[in-house]
Amino acid sequence: MVPLALTVVISFWKRVGFGIRPDLSLVSYASFMGGLRLEVLERSLIVATEVTLIGVLVAYPIAWFLAMKTSSRATRVVLMLFTIPFLVNYVIRTFSWSYLLSRTGPVNTALMASGITAAPLDWLLYSDFAVLIGLLTSYVPFMIFPLWLSLSGIDRRLIQASWLLGADPTRTFLRITLPLSMPGVFAAIIFGFVGSFGDSAVPVILGGTGYQLIGNEITSTLDVLNYPLAAAMSTVVLIAMLLLLGLWFGLFDLRSFLGKALKK
Repeated sequence: MVPLALTVVISFWKRVGFGIRPDLSLVSYASFMGGLRLEVLERSLIVATEVTLIGVLVAYPIAWFLAMKTSSRATRVVLMLFTIPFLVNYVIRTFSWSYLLSRTGPVNTALMASGITAAPLDWLLYSDFAVLIGLLTSYVPFMIFPLWLSLSGIDRRLIQASWLLGADPTRTFLRITLPLSMPGVFAAIIFGFVGSFGDSAVPVILGGTGYQLIGNEITSTLDVLNYPLAAAMSTVVLIAMLLLLGLWFGLFDLRSFLGKALKK
């Protein structure tokens, strides 16, 4: 909490030469909300929203299958496999996508070998597509775990009762499973949105020169020693995260999310 509090405090200070001076000023926030930095914020919000929506659509079926259709042993193995990429440095994982999507990488090679394309696809790398792929592979595993936890906590007797009352599988899912799993869905949204919104490595490595999201914009601001402005941008990201967390705690009971985990 202390570093976060210091970040908020410094966001109101003033930059003086190569240093900073304690003050109570909104200059950094005004600088952030005006000009190109506001466009960077808007782009970051759009990209984070896209990553979150696609991530939920990918993670939910995986979590549902693990919670409803597989044995506990198989589930543990699969969840462990999802954690293996985190044993590799985050930057190295991102650079691996740079190789995979390059003109001479495996993806372009396979496309040309199969006859799908006659020449390498340049838009696979240093593009919105590459950034989207990098962010999805970074944060979808984080989204699977809360979804699985929420789905595995659903009382199976409710689903069985729905079947006994004549509801088909689709209606049972829409009326029983999906509403009861919403705490996990919202938690997954928080993990996906906040993570991709503040990411700094993926836009630089996979977006190429000039591709700016709020995360690497903060890093660039720190490089020129403008700490109050960097703190102001970081505070905006922090406020977005706190709003999402506050909304989650206001809408859902913690027990409805953790389910069986709290009973053990």
